[in-house]
Amino acid sequence: MTEPGSAPEQLHATLRRVYGFHQFRPNQQEIIEDLIGGRDAFVLMPTGGGKSLCYQLPALHRKGVAIVVSPLISLMKDQVDAMQASGVAAAFYNSSMAAEKARSVLAQLHAGELDLLYIAPERLMTPGFLARLADMDIALLAIDEAHCVSQWGHDFRPEYVQLGKLRQHFPGVPLVALTATADPATREDIAAVLGLQAAQQYMTSFDRPNIRYTVLEKHKPFEQLQRFFAAHAGEAGIVYALSRKRVDETAGRLQALGVRAEAYHAGLPAAHRARVQEQFLRDELDVVVATVAFGMGIDKPNVRFVVHYDVPKNIEGYYQETGRAGRDGMAAEALLLYGAQDVMTARRLVENSDNPAQRRIELHKLNAMTGFAESLTCRRRVLLGYFGEPLFQECGNCDVCLDPPQRYDATEDSRKALSCVYRVGQRFGMKHVIDVLRGADNERIRSLNHSALSTYGIGADKSDQEWVSLIRQLIHHGYLLQDIADYSVLKLTAEARPLLRGEHKLELARPRIRAAAKKKAPRAAAGQGPYDEALFDELRQLRKRIADIQGVPPYIVFGDATLVQMARDKPLDDEQLLSISGVGQAKLEKYGAEFLDAIADWCAGAANGDHFGVPG
Repeated sequence: MTEPGSAPEQLHATLRRVYGFHQFRPNQQEIIEDLIGGRDAFVLMPTGGGKSLCYQLPALHRKGVAIVVSPLISLMKDQVDAMQASGVAAAFYNSSMAAEKARSVLAQLHAGELDLLYIAPERLMTPGFLARLADMDIALLAIDEAHCVSQWGHDFRPEYVQLGKLRQHFPGVPLVALTATADPATREDIAAVLGLQAAQQYMTSFDRPNIRYTVLEKHKPFEQLQRFFAAHAGEAGIVYALSRKRVDETAGRLQALGVRAEAYHAGLPAAHRARVQEQFLRDELDVVVATVAFGMGIDKPNVRFVVHYDVPKNIEGYYQETGRAGRDGMAAEALLLYGAQDVMTARRLVENSDNPAQRRIELHKLNAMTGFAESLTCRRRVLLGYFGEPLFQECGNCDVCLDPPQRYDATEDSRKALSCVYRVGQRFGMKHVIDVLRGADNERIRSLNHSALSTYGIGADKSDQEWVSLIRQLIHHGYLLQDIADYSVLKLTAEARPLLRGEHKLELARPRIRAAAKKKAPRAAAGQGPYDEALFDELRQLRKRIADIQGVPPYIVFGDATLVQMARDKPLDDEQLLSISGVGQAKLEKYGAEFLDAIADWCAGAANGDHFGVPG
């Protein structure tokens, strides 16, 4: 279904006709134009930010088939289902397929009938498959979940490293690497491995303003979970726990409370896991309690909450997992139950590693995760700062912003800490700096003669925990950075100098025992506005009936955000329905008549007073 031309108006026409969208999101059009023009690109875009469209749409405007590398069978199936529902010739080729189906896909590939082919890296890089592609027109190469390439990434996969050879096999084909989770060191590594140093880098904001971030100190965690669920009855959500035992126990206790919940982890039979995933996608389950193995690549857009029952091992994983909530742009919540014991357990596991380099990387990432959980500043500011994106105002949609901690003038203490970092030569990590500040007497300080420094012992009046809190806040505010590529040493930033010189003052938050944030309604999607909730429920029921008949998840028909807009605008003809975001030409032809009839019937009933009391 290759589209003619690549002028901006032609790209917008494809966007409207195939996807039902009326405008591109930030950076999408520039990325698409680069790829259509034969240029490489490196895309850093948050979960739910529209990465897939960046390679799907140019595949429709270039000759040949786009090869999309994905590590996840579930992701391939979801994306292919969505593409086919929109009238695009897409397929996947992986180990889950029956032999007859695999032969059919290869026949389509050789006949030039496919616009997109999704494939796992280890299958793509076999000599036989590379030879198969050698004489074909390849529209582009897209490497999804590109952080898997990097040793610094939180989900490093050795089979991904082989993708570095793609450039020599397909020198003239545009290559795009895409990820939602990469700190600066990971980004550099991805570019080096894939030969993308000269590619244009597109970094969309990591911010997901529709997600509210909350951290609670873990205390009787199931009771905390119960209270949280009381405000989210009937909504779709994921609860993550680190052990299989805890997953099973938590799922069982939720079921006893009447919650439609199931467990998911690698210790369960494959058929059970597949059934749970399918029921969740089809809105037949509300909650999946899982190890982190669940959810990767699942495009279910109406997940309204994600709970971390235990502390994740790194911020990348936390960000990716919380990003499975609110992909449709509507209000969502991320709750983390934080316990110091969990951190100690995770630290012991990391320290048992036989690989010193990997151990160092993982300890740095665990420390950053702990810093986020213990933060007394805006959570979103900490989260974005970790990925190198400054936030210059409080977000107003996290527990710290909604229930601010007590603040104090920390100028003098901050100058002590910054001065100590400087005096030790910006060559040591947080623990050593705090030892010097507090005047510790240990072998390392004696051997380095750091007891002779002017900053030795000037912070003896404060505990380790107080200095840890202060230094973490200095990192979050941008006065210090921790260099992951250099043993997590603390270094001064340019912003530290005016503070050191006494040119301005700094207020920080006092450490405190965490309490639940004040209750306030979560944000709705931008521009959503009031809508008829009863009509929305009616349309959801219609969507479910259609989806069941077709054997696809409901969101493949239409997402919640599209139904909300229908319930708000109440379109009554094809033209009005096409103006709804998410309604493209193929879906209008497949589903338009049934939805228009349902809306017309509803409006007629409202005129007769059948829906008295329902907001419209």
